[in-house]
Amino acid sequence: MKKIKQTLSYVTLISCATLVFSCKNFLHEDLITARSTQDFETKDGLDGLVTGMYQSLKFHFNYEWAYTTTNYGVDEFTVGGDRGQQVWNSYDAGLNSLTGDVRTIWDNMYGNINSANIVIKNVPLFYGDSPERDTRLGEGYFMRAFDYFKLVKQYGGVPLKLEPSMTVEREFTRNAAPEVYDQIIADFNMAFDLLPPTPAQTGRITKWAAAHFLAKVHLFRASELYSDWNGATRDADLEQAVNYADQVINSGYHTLANDFRDLWHFTEVDGPNERLPEVILAAQFSGNVATQGRYGNQIHLYYPSVYQNLPGMQRDIPGGREFQRLRSTDYALDVYDRVNDSRFWKSFKTVYLSNNPNSAPVWSEQHAPTPDLAGRPKFSGGEEAIRYIVNNPGDERYTADNILQRAPHMFVRYFAGESENMHGGHGNYEASRFVALSKFADGSRVSVASQAGQRDGILARVAETYLIAAEALGRLGRYDQALPYINRLRERAAYKGGEDRSFHSDGGIAYLNNPAANTAAFVSYSNRNTYFESNSIPESTASTLEQLRLNSVADIFNSTNEFYDLLGVGSDAEKFLHFILNERSRELMGELMRWEDLARTRTLVKRATLFNDEARPLENKHYLRPVPQSFLDDIYTAGRPLTPDEKSAMQNPGW
Repeated sequence: MKKIKQTLSYVTLISCATLVFSCKNFLHEDLITARSTQDFETKDGLDGLVTGMYQSLKFHFNYEWAYTTTNYGVDEFTVGGDRGQQVWNSYDAGLNSLTGDVRTIWDNMYGNINSANIVIKNVPLFYGDSPERDTRLGEGYFMRAFDYFKLVKQYGGVPLKLEPSMTVEREFTRNAAPEVYDQIIADFNMAFDLLPPTPAQTGRITKWAAAHFLAKVHLFRASELYSDWNGATRDADLEQAVNYADQVINSGYHTLANDFRDLWHFTEVDGPNERLPEVILAAQFSGNVATQGRYGNQIHLYYPSVYQNLPGMQRDIPGGREFQRLRSTDYALDVYDRVNDSRFWKSFKTVYLSNNPNSAPVWSEQHAPTPDLAGRPKFSGGEEAIRYIVNNPGDERYTADNILQRAPHMFVRYFAGESENMHGGHGNYEASRFVALSKFADGSRVSVASQAGQRDGILARVAETYLIAAEALGRLGRYDQALPYINRLRERAAYKGGEDRSFHSDGGIAYLNNPAANTAAFVSYSNRNTYFESNSIPESTASTLEQLRLNSVADIFNSTNEFYDLLGVGSDAEKFLHFILNERSRELMGELMRWEDLARTRTLVKRATLFNDEARPLENKHYLRPVPQSFLDDIYTAGRPLTPDEKSAMQNPGW
């Protein structure tokens, strides 16, 4: 039986295992046996191959590469207590063309591109007149464009392979970035024309996903990273970004969730938050352990800070398995208006409840609220055990002594030069103790030790579509036209009148009935945050919309809260660019996009160096990843391997 050869990936065989549909209205996957090339000359075989391509969307949430290539070495996150992947954050000499994830991204994208090439070639020849013919072809074009877009964002110009590989091929040259972008746009346009407006099964790609990514690709091509060649197409690209973004926004199919928290308040697999119309494209994970593969969705592992070794606590399902890879920076906390913008409190976790009361700390005689409490536990099961205060410089409420008068373990920010600077000591944030992003917490895991999450992984949502349109309009100098797009998100972000401001988002309530979770000690579960104490304000039920809404472009350019002075920017164009990057942080914090945004705007060096203590990216080098050495070692020219000089010429500058 002939097997499909994977090209561009050190010439290894790809697995041709495919997947089939279920009769339910979800894109459901069941593993079946390996396919021969003849199977892909039948309707059923092509249907299986297309469904198998959806597995590639899960790759972006599977393992360490998901965050190392997107959220390390940026302004939002730095290295936490586990430093196993720190080279991606520091950009030190360990990050090179041999680094594992450099190769992993390359190999997996080209593997799926080969499948897409088979679909694009064979559907017109063998699919027949079935009503799904155009949809299958559109899915092939979308996947090829999507994967080449990932490649060009990470590596720059890459080899364009547009025909299936049925034998080993070794001779390849790199196409220039403009050629790759032209192909991506052509493929997404084909997908937009062929795909339906509504999916046959939840999780399938629609024309609105193609439109969203067309808007995003045009915005990327118009960005600063390509300023040496995009001048002739820049304004047209920006107009197209607005055009396609508006088509998504006005389609009637994708609307913002009423509450930002709805996106992250996960309650069950395939539950309400995974069917929100805000979601344009998501990798479909499920509770089917047989098809989750080796990894499942592992994003939930990387953001939590350590809680299990504090007295009164132990690791459990709701708290998460804390790999402590991504520690939030001060920028990540301070970019928000934490009084008026609910997105901060609905994105981060600041309170933990005791789940191991037998080990709870006891009151000392010196700090007990009353003498009779000395020697007694500070809290019971289900009561607050950990409290993070997200305070500002100059806050004199907390000292090394008075935090011991509080029942929970207290963690407070102290800033350089302040009298109670307890850096590295009890009471302060540190490498393993930090305010953790809670968007991806996964209460559906089957056990405390499980790494395989079951939540869907969002790849595109309409909130980003609004930001794409706003940025494109601002880049065209039409700042007043950008305001309504920004304000639409801020209207959603503002606290509503009467809204309880003490809630945060977390892994949902799915774990409550999970026998693997240690929930017996929970007297009353509550996912509350430290909004009122952190902000040092009394409880309020008033709307914050008027404080958060931008009334004019002057609110952008004259703001004192967007770090313009620190960034050293003065022109309206510079201020708007950094404002929109800040707004993208506020809306999309941690959603696996940040490195690519800072690279394409050429703000990576400035912002990462300013806001991330360890990041030291270099101009003219770190805006692209190195081409994998495995690829350079395996390709030929004129029937022979490349010489060292030829490999060097094919490598990205600086690597």
